Amino acid sequence: MALLEVVTQRDIAAEPNDVFDAIADYQDVHPRLLTEHFSEYEVRDGGDGEGTVLHVRFAATSRRVRELLLDITEPEDNTLVEKDRNSTLVTTWTVTPSDGGAGAQVRVRTTWEGAGGVGGFFERRFAPRALAGIYDRILANLAREMEKGE
Repeated sequence: MALLEVVTQRDIAAEPNDVFDAIADYQDVHPRLLTEHFSEYEVRDGGDGEGTVLHVRFAATSRRVRELLLDITEPEDNTLVEKDRNSTLVTTWTVTPSDGGAGAQVRVRTTWEGAGGVGGFFERRFAPRALAGIYDRILANLAREMEKGE
């Protein structure tokens, strides 16, 4: 088995703290950011950053469906970590000031232990690109959410 990694990022024209707060709002904002790949979204505990427990069904494809039970932590400022209790999947959201200083840069990094054998070969080849596309769409939704008032 190999560690697989997907990293995407986007600059957003909004204050970094406001962007972080929106991502951490698992009760109201976060579900609006997700694509059709996510269903059965349920906040089971908390709902605002650290201490949140979230259940969601993730369908990367019609045949690759996973039940995720995510524990949310904030190990450092402007960083959220979603760790799945049912697998090795870990997604880290990091919000920093943009290089130009105006706005925020959001980085999403997901890692998991890939399968072995032939299935693992196809997972290593296709899953990272597919997941990056899904996260690109989520970040586009976040940008629309944050920039709609401007």
